[in-house]
This record gives sequence, structure tokens and C-alpha cells, in this order.
Amino acid sequence: MEEEPEEDAESDSSGEDITSDEEDDSEVSSKSQKRLEEEKKKIPETFFYTYEDVYSGPYATDDTEISTDLLTFKHSFGYDCTRPVNLMIMDRHTVGYIAGNQVVLQNLRTKYQKYVRSSRGGGIGFITAHPDKEYFAVGEKGIKPNIVIYTYPSVRPYRILRGGTEVAYVFGDFNRTGTLLASVGSSPDYMLTIWDWKQEETLLRSKAFAQDVYKVIFSAENEEHLTTAGSGHIRFWKMALTLTGLKLQGALGRFGKTAVSDILGFVELPDGKVVSGTEWGNLLLWEGGLIKVELCQVGHKPCHEGPVSQLVFDEGDLYSVGKDGVIRMWNFEVVDTADPVDATGIVEMEPMNELWLGKNVSLNFITKIHDREHPFWYAQDTNGAIWKLDLTFSNMTHDPERVCTFHSGRIEAISVSPFTCLMATTALDRTVRIYDFGSNSQLSVIKFKQGGTALTWAPAVVNPEGGLIAVGFEDGVVRLIEVYDPKLLPGHGEQASESVEINLKQVFKPHAAAVTALAYEQKGDVFATGSKDRTVFFFAIEDKYKPIGFICVPGPVQALQWSPPSHDKSTLLILCENGFAVQVPAPLPGMQDAMTTYHITNLPTQYFHFYSIKSRVKLEEEIARREKEKQEKEKARLEWIKQQKEMGLEVEETEEEEPEEEPLPAIYIPEEPSPILCGFYSAPGKFWLSLGGYDSGFLYHCEFSRDGEEDPEKRKDEPFELIPMENTNDNPIHQISFCTSKSLMFCGMQDGSLRAYPLSDKDLSVYSLKDYWYLNVHDNDNGQIQGICCSHDDGYLITCGGDGNIFTFELWSEEELPKELKVIIPPPRSGLEKEKATEDIKDPDAYTIEEYKQKKEYERKMKEAEDKKNKKRQELSALRQDFIFLLQKNQELPKHMQLHGEEFEMDRRIFEELDRQTLQRIQLVQKELAWEHEKQLIGLQKLQAQFQDPLEFTYTVHAIQSNHQISTYSLLTVSEKYTQDKKHGGSKWAVLKKKWTAFKETEQAKEKITQKKKHLHRESVAFESETEILETPEVRKQTTRYIESRREKIRRLVEKYDALKAKIMKRRAEWNELYKSKPRVNFENPRDTEEIKEAQENIGCYRLKTATNYTLTEDDRISTKKKMIQLATLENLIHRMKVNMNKEIVCLRDLKVSIIDEIKSLVKEVKSIQACLDVSEHLPIPLIPQLHPDEVPEKIVEYNSDVLLKFKEEQEAKAKLKEPLEGCPSFRAFKHVLLQTPPVEEGDPMAQAGDASAVVTEEQQAFVMEKAEPTEMELEILKREKIKNLYLQETLIKKINTLVINFDAELRLLRHQKLKMDMQLKSADLHCITCCEELLILKKLEIHEDFLEEQIDALINEQEDMQSKLKSYLAQIEDRKCEIVMLQEREKALYASFEASLGEDNEFADFLTDLLKQEVEYVEKEEVGREADKENENEEKDDEKPDLKTDEENCGSENVAFGDSICPEGCSEDLFLNTIQLRQQRIGIEKALEEEKKVAADLKKEYNALALKAKEVDTSLDTANRELEAFQWEKLHRLNELYVVVPLRLHQVQCLVDGEMPRDFSHTLVFTNESLQYLKKRIVDLRNEKIMQRETHKKAKEQHKQLLQDKKEMEMEIQQLEERCNLLMMEKFGRLVDFEAVQAHSVNIPMEQMKVRIMEKEYEHFVELKEWEERIVVLQHQLAKLTRENTSKLHQMNRFCHEKHQLETELESLTTGQGGEFESTQNADTKETARLESQLTQITCEVAFLRQAISQNRLDVKELASLRRKGGRLLPQDSETPTSSSEIVTNNPSHP
Repeated sequence: MEEEPEEDAESDSSGEDITSDEEDDSEVSSKSQKRLEEEKKKIPETFFYTYEDVYSGPYATDDTEISTDLLTFKHSFGYDCTRPVNLMIMDRHTVGYIAGNQVVLQNLRTKYQKYVRSSRGGGIGFITAHPDKEYFAVGEKGIKPNIVIYTYPSVRPYRILRGGTEVAYVFGDFNRTGTLLASVGSSPDYMLTIWDWKQEETLLRSKAFAQDVYKVIFSAENEEHLTTAGSGHIRFWKMALTLTGLKLQGALGRFGKTAVSDILGFVELPDGKVVSGTEWGNLLLWEGGLIKVELCQVGHKPCHEGPVSQLVFDEGDLYSVGKDGVIRMWNFEVVDTADPVDATGIVEMEPMNELWLGKNVSLNFITKIHDREHPFWYAQDTNGAIWKLDLTFSNMTHDPERVCTFHSGRIEAISVSPFTCLMATTALDRTVRIYDFGSNSQLSVIKFKQGGTALTWAPAVVNPEGGLIAVGFEDGVVRLIEVYDPKLLPGHGEQASESVEINLKQVFKPHAAAVTALAYEQKGDVFATGSKDRTVFFFAIEDKYKPIGFICVPGPVQALQWSPPSHDKSTLLILCENGFAVQVPAPLPGMQDAMTTYHITNLPTQYFHFYSIKSRVKLEEEIARREKEKQEKEKARLEWIKQQKEMGLEVEETEEEEPEEEPLPAIYIPEEPSPILCGFYSAPGKFWLSLGGYDSGFLYHCEFSRDGEEDPEKRKDEPFELIPMENTNDNPIHQISFCTSKSLMFCGMQDGSLRAYPLSDKDLSVYSLKDYWYLNVHDNDNGQIQGICCSHDDGYLITCGGDGNIFTFELWSEEELPKELKVIIPPPRSGLEKEKATEDIKDPDAYTIEEYKQKKEYERKMKEAEDKKNKKRQELSALRQDFIFLLQKNQELPKHMQLHGEEFEMDRRIFEELDRQTLQRIQLVQKELAWEHEKQLIGLQKLQAQFQDPLEFTYTVHAIQSNHQISTYSLLTVSEKYTQDKKHGGSKWAVLKKKWTAFKETEQAKEKITQKKKHLHRESVAFESETEILETPEVRKQTTRYIESRREKIRRLVEKYDALKAKIMKRRAEWNELYKSKPRVNFENPRDTEEIKEAQENIGCYRLKTATNYTLTEDDRISTKKKMIQLATLENLIHRMKVNMNKEIVCLRDLKVSIIDEIKSLVKEVKSIQACLDVSEHLPIPLIPQLHPDEVPEKIVEYNSDVLLKFKEEQEAKAKLKEPLEGCPSFRAFKHVLLQTPPVEEGDPMAQAGDASAVVTEEQQAFVMEKAEPTEMELEILKREKIKNLYLQETLIKKINTLVINFDAELRLLRHQKLKMDMQLKSADLHCITCCEELLILKKLEIHEDFLEEQIDALINEQEDMQSKLKSYLAQIEDRKCEIVMLQEREKALYASFEASLGEDNEFADFLTDLLKQEVEYVEKEEVGREADKENENEEKDDEKPDLKTDEENCGSENVAFGDSICPEGCSEDLFLNTIQLRQQRIGIEKALEEEKKVAADLKKEYNALALKAKEVDTSLDTANRELEAFQWEKLHRLNELYVVVPLRLHQVQCLVDGEMPRDFSHTLVFTNESLQYLKKRIVDLRNEKIMQRETHKKAKEQHKQLLQDKKEMEMEIQQLEERCNLLMMEKFGRLVDFEAVQAHSVNIPMEQMKVRIMEKEYEHFVELKEWEERIVVLQHQLAKLTRENTSKLHQMNRFCHEKHQLETELESLTTGQGGEFESTQNADTKETARLESQLTQITCEVAFLRQAISQNRLDVKELASLRRKGGRLLPQDSETPTSSSEIVTNNPSHP
């Protein structure tokens, strides 16, 4: 294939530059770029890329032995159905979808697949088909991803679009004609790009939004419109042609009152409106960026039960696709023309047609294709299916067809058959699927109630047929299923419709949480299951798996692995998520006693608690790196020294100062342990681990320790070896699988990639895992590999990931590739057809095996306990029978022989204990029923408050001896409709008036405050500043006496100044108070003002309301609120009077009750007295008065226990079919209330009967007394007793009669008062009627009155605004005037200073005056400064080469600043320059003055215009007030037309006509007596007041005259005093002086204080200087001493160097001599050499010590240079840093 031409590449790069982020919607406008665009060639239509150059293949490190074609992609079994859009239709049989890092094109009829890999390996973001189905676009993911356009059906890469986003593409869409492509990116840029895809150019781009964007779609009708939507937003875009080129303009949709929603589906209608879905299922119709209506179904049902995932407009029909599995078709015209009918904006409508696919269907996306001219739709189901739908909704409509089914969501587990090319998978979609990866087909599916989480295929040692699979589920259940060929079943071969069937063999629930791991022991004896509930369960493998027991582990189980056959012992490695590894031996069946529990406690357990060492390893690596850098630097330095010496240069070897290093990082241990992802055995007791989180990036080699730590949580076990894995710090290894035949280790990574490591050694090592093979397989974001496994013959590799995909790869080489793979289906078990179906566990809350065991054990214990109780009960029953028999025998005995009951009591304490227990039970029952009792009691109180308390009984009190009676008033509740109006009394007009008055008063007060502030501002500021100065505390320091005396002097001056200042301030305050008390010129006494106002209102004749000249005052105006308040007040008064009268009547009734009680007691006493008297002496006893029923009407609602029990019996009789109430606690509480019998009332006839019986009994007892003859003494006593009894009888009867008479009198008196009040109430009722009629009229007129008052209120507010603006303008005008005056003063001062500078008789005065007044261009100071700076720069640059031209330019620049004037000869240069400066200042002042006048004139114009407008507002306000007054008059006239009823007596009628009563009262007036008397009295008062006022006026006139005379005399005296004072000042001072200022400034206190501070500082500096001089002397002595020492050390060093040089020369001569001459003296030479070497070493150490001492002393460089020459030898000198002693030794050639 041909490659892309260079010019095309250039066009791409230029396109990227044009569409940069800073100028993303702009068009290139420069001529050069236009020329380049014209010159560049377009990409030809026939240009293609080669697929081999585009696709991303596998990667292998340089030194690896693995070939890049290690794996060959074979088939894809999965489908990422959870993506928002993952379905593309290319023709009627071919669909495309994303599967990890490739696009799968699958023929639905033949199941053939074609694959297109991503170009960079970063994943795929979207796919979309061209409208003509000739191309499809693949948007990728990764850094700077591409969009690749492929042709169809050839699948050749046609175009590559670059630079559209930063990280990943989310969605793309072609326009209707297919010429443009729109794409949108993900975070962080969210870039929307419009492509001319055939030319690989970016047309427009813009940031779509600041949050996730889900889709971008072109409009089907207008290709210039497109829409984007996503998280909480929708945006409407338009490609608009502007003056600067084509722009992309976006308008954000506003939700308004509608709740913000994520938008998944939307579509633009032909007229530009947009319909979108919502999260809650309704549809939104957008128009102009706003929501027009919200659409729902009838009855406010949502359009869909859940989010709306897609909206499609096709051939005039609108389809909505929902997550609820329903597709609805809506009437487009109804939707398009929908308008809101109420404030909610929700419109109800019914769909035209709908299609429901099923309960477990959730649709994401549908797309249309024509199959033989018949339209069909393919739908993406997020529950793992692709549907073929017919949406014609006719009689010929086809049923929905599920064309493909897959797992939904993440694949949880995968396993392969040990004999054939079968594999099984499970996921949380509750299915287990069987695949034939040889023929690339799905064989069978079985579905359960819960999702699968673990799966393993039973090995051959367990199931020789190879058809047994163990599956773990999320509810803790483990199911054993069998895969078999149904055709091999006896008698069922012909009936089998499928090639594979799945049978549920056994079900058990060992765990309470999700099962995460399953493992078979290598020998096939034990089966282990692990779970998130931190338990591992073991089963004995037999025909039916039998539980052995379980152990508890420290964390949720991640993986289980049995030891390989090479190990001596069979052990289980348990890996936990929280960093624990546990090893246990295989438990033997029967070793655990499972009678009570399956928990194994005696199983030997080894723990490994991973302790992070990554931070320490990193630290060691950093230390090693730094050490290596140091060694390299040292090596380089020594090499340089060697080179210098070879060149003959002498180098001083000094030690370098090492730069300060960064501190080493601290060791970090994560708080939460890193999770263990996977692991495997390496040797007995040793294992490898891969961890996630912080500790990722390594493989850790660990070993179980033998120490006996009891608590695993306290362990801190570290791995003894680790292998760094390249590029795995953020991409840990999740799965590891081994291919033994190929010696490969496959690793599944978190980013969905697959790695292969060659295993050449027996054990893993750093070098064996250095090289690897790498391929991106699954999705890079959510496709972490969940499982890797090789086929039974290691010919295939299968992977499954979190993206729902299952991939198979071929591991065969071309030589090993078999010709044909045929699957062998395992045969069924013998007798399978006769077995009953296994009962499945369907309840997710079913008992686990251990829970069921514990439940059985508990039931057994309870049964034993119950049996024991029954046995005891039988024994007690027998003893009770014996006791009853003994009691009967005791009763048969004679009485004197019988035993008493106490003798049967064995122990009294037993009965006391029983009584105590009974009492406790009673109290417990009371506590248990307390809440119910309180509930019923509160319910009774509520019923009474609701029904009984509001009842107002009518009491009628009867007289005792007459027929008079009095009744209470029947009261109604007071109306509350006027209550609020009464609280908020006053009309609106009153409020407006008060508001206007308050505004005026506020303005006046502000003016006063402003004047006072202006008057006192300067004085207060000065006083405050002086006070602050005086209040600063003085800092005392130890100084000389002179300073102390000066400070004392200042203190006295300050005190004197304070006293003087206080005196001045006191005088000022007195003057201020005096001026404040002075009345204004127009001051009026408020009392006089009120009296004048009252006189003006009441002056003249009494005006009637019907009179034409009657004026309504504010208080006389009647409004609706006033009338309602008046009516409410009247009703309250009537009600209060009735209530008071009722209270008195009730009190009278209570008095009667108390009188009856008292009469009863008196009658009882009279009867007792009459019992002692003879019957003939008895006086008639008055009858006891009785209460009438209407006197105690409340008795009707009273009840007692008998009444309630009777009512209860009636209710029980009515409700026989209902449950009896005796059992419920509420009845017991109710009965408890019933049994509380109320006390017998005194008026009760039963009580009276009881009293009478008591009296009769006493009489009988007295009558029965024995009669005997009395003695004289007894007769005398009896006589006295008789007289006494007769007196008491008479007194008591009189008292009874008195009580009755007094009560009747009280009743008649109260009855008379009630009659009077009845008359008053009648009048009040008539007045109420009148008020109601007036209120009706006022309500009719209220609307117009409110309108007028609102109009006045608006005008008043406008007037207030006008006044505030006028005041602000006035203030600004005053400020401008002040500025103008200040500028004029400055101008005068400028001329005055000019005149002063001229002096007298200046011959150049006229010239300079003309120069000053000359008009030139004004130059600002900043401009003059800049020009001067430029001139200075020019002068500095041209200092070396002065030029005449520069001087001319400088002169020219000065002319620009100062004009063309030249200083004449003889004139002072300074005076000339000063005049020029003054001229500039004058011009600036005149310019500023002109501007200020202009501003003042503008403000004046605005003020005048606003004043005119304010006058118009005042006029309008007056007009409105007059209209309101006219309306009030009309309202009063309407009210006067009402008829008012006034009852009068004849003596009240005083308008007699000829002494007779007039027939017509229409022209009469009704006055109250008080008003009439007041008018008569007022006439006399006014006459007397008039005389008194005349006398007062006369006196005031005379007093005013006298005051004027006094004022004139005092002014003359003040003038004389001022003249005398001025004369004295002129004589003494020669000018007028302000004495207060003189007194205030007589002493400059701050200056005196500064003098004292200066003296203190001088003294301090003197002391400090003296100290420094002493220190300098000491340091000089030290310096001289050190100099001497260093000189001596340098002499010594020079001597040592000389000796070293001699020794080196001798040594060199000895080593270079002939060997034959020194053979005899070899031993002596060796000794001499050793001696010299030791001496040299000692000298070197001393030299190093001296160098260190010299460097510490830091001698001056010049001194060292001079000292190097002492002793006649120049010491070596070099610019390099001295080397250390060790370096010197190393560089010595003679040193070994």
C-alpha cells in the first residue's frame, strides 16, 4: 500500500495549528496562510493506508525470545452490552460492536467474525457507520487518540483524523449527507470537533461543556445544527458564518422549574425544536434553549419507567426507547404543537403504539436497516442481547427476535474442560454458559436466582468423564452441574433438540456471603470453597459431596490454591483480600466431630501477614543511586587530575565541598493493607504474591514462618525476595496462569492487557522476568482481566475481562496447528434419566450448612428441655393430687381433731415470696400497659375536647318559691375574619400620610446633622489627634539626668497644655449648648401648633356630614378595614357582655346548689331535733328544693361505670362476629377506667334515700329505748332540753326560709339586669346590621380606593427618589463649586508668586508676563518625565561619540516641552525657567478649571431637568390627592343614604312643631345628650377664651418690643468690646491674633519629644560604638595570634613538602635501578622501603591536618599568597579545591 504524501502530513500539522485551544473557532486570515491553503493539495479519493501500518500489534522487549506472533486471535464470545452505544449495522446480516481493543464485524447468519484492532492499543471509545454504509468510523482512546475511517466491506483504513481530543473519544456522528463528522471527547477537554473527514481537516472545534458529554448528533434536516447532551445539561449548536469566518455557536439549555437531569437520548425535529429524555422517564420539548413543555402519559404517568436512553425521528414518527424495555411511538404533530396548560408545564398524551420486549430487558440503543425493502430495527439490550425488531405496528408485524445472547456485565469466572475444547463462564447476570471454543459456538445456558461469582471445572481425578462443574454464587450457595450429551441418554436421543444439556446435580450452601474461590485437591479427595464471610469450607468428594467442616480466616477470601503434586504434603494456600495468607493441611473426613458444629478448631494453621517493604526498597534504591552518582563524579575528577598531570600541569589536590543533598524520603507504610490479587506456590511453605494498591509493581516471594504468634493481626511478615515488574506500579497483575508445554507465564493486567514471560529457569528470578511479550486485549478502562486459562492441550488461551468480553487465542505454531478441532461432549451418568430433579435453593436468606446444624442442635436442646419440663409437671400434678386427698381427709375428721390452714404451711416465707412475685407481675403488667393506658386516656381527653368541651349548655335557673326563672344566652363563636384587620388597624391612606410625614422629618433632621457636622468637624479631628498624641505612653529608659529633666519638663508642659485644652473645650461645649438652645427664626411651639390645628378643625358652626362644605379629616375617613375592625369590636363587646351575664347566671345556679346542700343538712338537723320532741310540737319542715333538669344540662354527658358497662354490652351484642376485646390491652385499660366509679353526687336521689334511711334508723333507735319513770332532776333536764330543741327547731326553719327568700331575691335582681341588657343588645344588633350594610358598600368601592392609594403611594415613592437625586446633584454641584474656588485661589496664588519672583523694577517684567500668559500646548508631567528619560538614555549611549546632531535633537525635545521661547540676554536663567514652569501650571489650572465648569454646567442641566420632572410629579400627586378626597366624599355620600334605626323615647324628641310631635323626621338630627351639652358649653368657653387671648396678645406684644430694645443695646455693647479688644491686640502684637491658637501652639510638644528621643538614640549609639571598638581590639589581637600560628604551620608544611619531594626522588631512583646490583641487599631495601612508606604516610597525614587547620582559620587570600613565598620556596597554588589526604595517597605512584 502507498503511504501518505508529505504534503498531506503538512496539511494535517497546519490544521492542528489553526485549530489550537486558544483560537479554536477562528479562521486563518493572513495572506501567507491563505496562500499555503491554496497551494496545498487535497487528498485523492483513491488514497488508502495500509492496515499493517495502522493497527496496534503485540509488543516484545528487545532481548526476549518470544515471537511477536505468539498468539493468534481466534474468536470473541462476549459483548460489552453496558456501553451506552455499542451497536452498528452495516448491512442486513452484519453488525459491528466494540470488544476490548478491537471492533468485531459479525455476520448474524453465519456467525463469522471479522476483527479490526485499534491503531494505538489504548482502547476504543465509539463506532459509527456512514449513512451510505460504505464507511465506518472508529474513535479510539489513549493519549492523543485518533479517529480511523474504514471502508466497508473491504475494511481498509481510509482516513485518520488526528488531534481532536486529549484522552478519549466518547461519541461520533456523521451528518445526513455523510460529508462531515462530529466527535466529542472525554475529560479533561470535552472537545467538540467538526471534521471534513475526507481531507482529514478540522473545520470547527469548541469545548462542549465542563462535565461529561454523552452524545453529539447532527440535525437530520439542517446540517448546520447539532446537539450535545450529557451530565445535567443539553446544548444546541449552530455553525454560523460570521465576518471572521465560520463559527460554532452553542446555546446551553435552561431547565428552569424542571429538575436538572442527565440526558441520554434526544432528537431534533424538522422545525428546529428538540425532544429529549429525562432520568425519571418523561420527555422534554425544547424551543429556543428553554423547556416548552414536559410530556407524560395520562394520569401523570411517566413516558417510561426509568431513563429514556434514545429518541428517534423516522419517517414522520417519533420513537422513544427506555431502560424499561419499552419502545413507544408518539404522534409527532401532537408533540410538536404541545403547549403548557397550567403552571406546571406538564402535558399529558398517550402513545400511538408501544412494544414491550420483556421483564428483564433494558434497551440502550436501536438502529434501522432495510431487509429486502422491509424496515427492521436492531436493538442493544444491556442485559446481554441483540434484538431484531419490527416497528411497523401492523397486522403483518413480526415478533421480536433475540438474535444473539451474551453475558451481561463483568465475567466473574472462567474454566476449561480437562479433556476437550469446552469452557464454562459465569457472571452476575445469574447465568452459566458453555462454549465450544473449537467451533466458536455457544452450546448451552442455564439460569439461576442469583449471580455467579466463582467457577471451576472438576479435574479428571474427580470426574473421569469431564462433565462436572462447580459454581459459586453471590448468596453463598455452591451448585454442582453436569454437562452431557442428551443424545446419549437411553430413550431420549431422538427427542434431544440441543447438542449439550446441563443438569443440576447437587446444591449446598456453605457460606453466608458471596463465594469467591473454589478448589479441588490434587488427589481428588477434598473440595474447598472460600467466601467473603471469612470462612473456608471443606467437603469430602464422594458421589454426593459431604461437608467435613470449615475454618475461619482473618479476611475475605480472594483465592484458593492446593499444593502441586510435587509437594510432600497436600496443603491449601488461602489468600485474603486484606493482606493475609493462610496455609492449612487437607482435613481428613471424620477427624472433626460434627455432631454440634462443623467448625474445625484443631487444624494446624500457618499465617503470613504481609508487611509493606516497597518504601524501604525505594529508599535503598535512592541511596544506591546517589552513591553511584558520587562514585561517578569522583571517578571523573580523578580522571581529570590524571590528565592534568600527564600534561605537565601541577594540580593541587584539595577536598571538594559536597553540595547539600535533598533529604531522603521517609519510609511509608499504608494504613490500609494493600489487597492481595493473586498468588501461587513456589515450594513447600513458600509462595509468590501480586498485590494491588501501594505495593503494586513487584512480585513478592514469601514464606510461612514457624514462630507461634497467636494473634495473626499482630504479625508483620516481610517477603524475603521481590522481583520488580516493569510498568506495573499503576497497573498491577490480577491473574497469573502457566503454560507448561510452552514454559510461559501469562499475566492478566488491570488495564486489560495480556503479558507473557518466558520461564527458562526452574524458579522465578529477576532475570527470568525481565523480558516479556505484551498485547492490549480488553478495554483499557474497565476491562481488567478476571480470568486466564489454557486449554487441555495448551493449544489455546482464553481470557475474560470486566468489560464482558471472552477472547480465545491460538497458541499453536504453524507446524503444530491441527487440521480440525472437534469437541467431545461428555456422556451422561448412568441412571441420570431415572433420577428426580434436584431441588434448588431459591431463597437467598436460606440457612447455611453451619446455621442449619446450629438450628438442629438448638431444636434438640429445646426438645430435651421441654421433655424435662413435662416430666416435672407430671410429678407436680401427682403431688397436688396427694395434697388434695389429704385436705379431704382432714375435712372428714371432727373439728377438734382437724388441722388448721396455717399448719399446712410448711414455710410462711414461701407464700411471702409468692405474694412478692405476684406483686411484681402486677407491677410489670401495669408498666406494660402504662403506654396503652396513657394512650386511651389521651384519646378520651381528645374526644372530650372535641365533642364535649365546645358544647355550651343553656342554663335556666328557677326560683324556689315563685315561677320566676332566668336563662343564659346561647353563645356563638366569635368570627375571626376581622381579627387580623383589627390587629393591623388604620387605612392605607393613613399609612401613606405617616410615611410622607416621616420622610419630611427625616430630611429635616439630616440637614441639621449635616450642618452640625460641618461646623464641628475640624475641631473634633484636631482634638482627637491631640488626644491620641498625649495618650501615647512614654517609654522609660535608663539615660542621663539631663534627659530625665527634659522629660519632666515636657511632662509639665503637657499637663499645662491639657488643662488649657480642657478649658477651651469646656468653653466650646458651653457655647455649643447655648447655640443649640437658641430657637430658629421660624420656630413654633408644638403645643401652640396643636392648639391652632384643633381650633382650625373645630372653628365655625357644627358641620353635618350631608353638608356640601364638610371636609373629611384623616380620622373621619372610613375604609373597609376600619369598618371591619369596628364590626369586630362590636361583636366582641356583645359576646363579652353575654359571657359576663352567663357567668353570673351560672354562679347563681351554683349558689342554688350550695343552698340546697345547706338546706339538706339543716333539714337533717331539724329531724334529729324533732326526734327528741313530741309529735304535737313538731313544726312543718320546709320542702327541700330540687334542681330542675334544665338547671344541670351537663348531666346529660356525664357517665359512671354502670352506664359504660351497659353501653359495652350493647356494643358487644352488635358486634358478635368480631373478636372479643377482653384479650387486648386496650380493653383492660378501658375497663380500668370504667371501674373507677365516680363519687355519689349530693343531688343524687340514691344519696337522699340513704340519708332518709339513716334518719329513720335513728328514730327507731330512740323509740325502742326503754321507758322508765324519770326523777325530778331528770324532768328538769328534759324540760331544758325541750326548750332548747324548740328554739333550735324554730331557728333552723327560719334559716331555711331565709335562704330561700334571699335566693329568690337574687334571681329577680339578676333577671331585671338581664332585661336591661337585652335592650342594649337589641340596639347593638341593629348597629351591627347597619355596619354590615356599610361594609358591603365599602367593599364595592374598595377596588377603586385601593387603586387610587397605590397610585399615590407610587407617586410618593417617585417623589422620594426625585428628592434624593436632587440632593445628590446639589451636593455634587457644591463640590464642583468648591473645586472651582480652589482652582481660582491656586491661580491667584500662582500670579502672586510670579509677581514676588519678579521683584521691583525688573526690566524683563513685560517680557516674562507675556511669556507667562502665552498659550502653548500643555504637556503632562509624566510625558515630560518620559521625554527626559529618553534624552538621558540618548546622552548615555552617545557619551563616547558626541555629535552635534544629538544636541540639536535634545534642543528639539526641549522645545516640545517648553515652547519656542529663548531666554534673552541679561535675564536670569532661573527666573526664565521658573516663568516657564509657572506657565505650565497656569495652563494646567485653567484646563482643570474649564473641565470643572463644564462638569458643573452639565450637573446644573441635569438638576434643572430633574426639578421639572419633580414638579410634574408633585402636580400629579396633588391631582391624585384631590381625586382621592373626591372619592372619599362620594363614599361618604353613599354611606349617608343608608337608613339607621335609632330607638327613642318621647322625652328625647325636642323638635316639636307647634308643641306637637312632627310627622316627618327626615329633616331632624339625632344628637346624644353629651354632644348637645358639649356644644352649649363650648359657646360660653369660646367667649371667655377670646377675651383671655386678647389680653395675652397685648402682653406678648409689649414683651416683644422690650426684647428688641434689649437686643439692640447688647449688640452695641458687644461691638464696643470687640473694638476695644482689637485695639489692645494691635497695641500689643501689631496685628489681630487668635488667642486660642496661640495658647494651643505655645509649646511644640512633638518637637520636644523628638529632641528627647534623639538624645536617647545618641546615647545608645555611643554606648554601642564603644562596645564594638572594644570587640575590634580583641579580634585584632586574635587575628595577629592566628597569623603567627598559620605562618609557623606553613613553614612546617613547606619543609614537609621538600622532604616528601626528596623521598620520592630517592624512591624512584631505587625502583628504576638494575636488579642485579641489588640482589644481595634485597632484604635491606625492602625494609628501607617500608620505613620510607610509613614516614611518607605520617607526613601526608600531618599535611592533611595542617590544611584542615588552615581552612578553619580562614586566612585572607593575600596573606596566604604572601606566606606561600616564605622560606625561599613557592608553594603549589591552583584554582581547584584542595583534595583530601586519601586522594593524595592514591595518586602517589609509589604507593602499593
